[in-house]
Amino acid sequence: MTNSFSEFAKAKMFFVIGSNMTEAHPVAATFVKNAVMKGAELIVADPRRHALVDHASLYVPIKVGSDIAFINSLMHVLITEDLYDKKFTNSCCVGFDELKAKVMEYPPERGAEIAGISVDLLKETARRLASVKPAMLCYTLGITEHSCGKNNVMSVANLQMLLGNMGVECGGVNPLRGQNNVQGACDMGALPNVFPGYQKVVDPASRAKFEKAWGVKKLPDKNGLMIPHMMEGLVDGSVKAFYIFGENLANTEPDIRHVEHCLESAEFLVCQDIFPNETTRFAHVIFPSAAWCEDDGTFTNSERRVNRVRKIVEPPGQAKPNWWIMKQIAKRFGHDWKSDSAKEIWDDEVSVLAPSLSGIKYYRIENDGLQWPCPNTEHGGTCFLHQDGQFSCGLGQFMPVDWTPPREVPDAEYPMVLSTGRRLYHYHTRTQTGRSGGLNDLLGEETADISPIDAESIGVNHNEKIRVISRRGSVEVKANVTPRVPKGMVWMAFHFREGNANWLTNPVYDPETLTAEYKACSVRIEKIFKKKGRIPFSF
Repeated sequence: MTNSFSEFAKAKMFFVIGSNMTEAHPVAATFVKNAVMKGAELIVADPRRHALVDHASLYVPIKVGSDIAFINSLMHVLITEDLYDKKFTNSCCVGFDELKAKVMEYPPERGAEIAGISVDLLKETARRLASVKPAMLCYTLGITEHSCGKNNVMSVANLQMLLGNMGVECGGVNPLRGQNNVQGACDMGALPNVFPGYQKVVDPASRAKFEKAWGVKKLPDKNGLMIPHMMEGLVDGSVKAFYIFGENLANTEPDIRHVEHCLESAEFLVCQDIFPNETTRFAHVIFPSAAWCEDDGTFTNSERRVNRVRKIVEPPGQAKPNWWIMKQIAKRFGHDWKSDSAKEIWDDEVSVLAPSLSGIKYYRIENDGLQWPCPNTEHGGTCFLHQDGQFSCGLGQFMPVDWTPPREVPDAEYPMVLSTGRRLYHYHTRTQTGRSGGLNDLLGEETADISPIDAESIGVNHNEKIRVISRRGSVEVKANVTPRVPKGMVWMAFHFREGNANWLTNPVYDPETLTAEYKACSVRIEKIFKKKGRIPFSF
């Protein structure tokens, strides 16, 4: 997030796009709802009428995968009606002429047609966004989990810069992270192209710095592999060993059958996790690791805040802290790492090597933590980024992008769109929440959310079994007939092994980020008849 959760209470407007916030981020959603109750305006753009829409002053039901066309047309209106922030774009940004040329290709009529909304609603959205300043934009995986995910992110950034909502309190571009330490993992260099603190692998100076600090020679000068390439490498033999740390890939990756084939093909597979799961079944070695409350350490949340995590119970059985396990493996490779606690790792290595974290020390995060960048111990942390229009690259760069449709679109054989997400009562693949009887009582199985119109078309009632079929496979689940889902759409989650949406999802990826297109693939649904010998009717 460029901004902070504390700003939500003071915000005048929120634009939430591609975010089922009330179920995927219920605490953040509470902040938004509280702000709305105090007078803030809320605009929600989403294919599904999820619960946050109930609090919105304007709901824009755009089609799955239409985000860029919709946003380009919003910017068309802002520019042609002279509603954009000319002072900010002229003094703090570059590339305006190129952006204008591109969005002029998306008049409201074109964007509205692609998004499946009226021209009047599109224009009203643009005018409302321009009427309040600043406004906070929030998004989640509904923006990123597309084959055009990177361009979607660029598009929302273009919009906020055009409106002059960057570098100010209660503005910005604010992605809500999917797990509690996604931000922290990225900060620590758990990406194939950067060292800790986002220092580039391809930069000779960065490599020299870490070679010296780590006592090694010739660190790779090319970016590493991303997960889809790793998985394919298990099959063709180019990847000899695979170390899976805290991930249940056999349930989370698209097209589960293919994923299992890749895992089965591994010559040597190591899993490090707190519980057995669907992925550990394929492991040759399993390291039992301590859970979050069984060791000291830090988490970094969506707003870049580094928080302390304190040990409250001993790890069970043979479980050990993650850092300890990795230190022991390094020792077998001939490296004797000096740090002997999470505190020492942070204070003596992380904060020393990552400039944006240099001022964050354990003694400074005893209470509410600190937000990076925090360059020195006199610095109080950074609540919002790009203050006074100062971007990390100097000026903000408009990045014109074209709309591209999802890689699978409805056709005669598969006439519906499947989109996936999360439900309130369970977390990810239920590695943890699946062991809670109370949560399983609240939600004990997966359903397929469909509209009343589609339910009537195939003659299915609420809670009756249906079959959802894609080009990858099929699942049998109960139909959750709800007016929150539009005609032609099926919405499912991936929490349960049986009925997991990822038996169906399409293994295609953004060409640069290699994020899978979980939010759009083509399916059909069939009613499951109890009596034998009848031909199922499909839609």
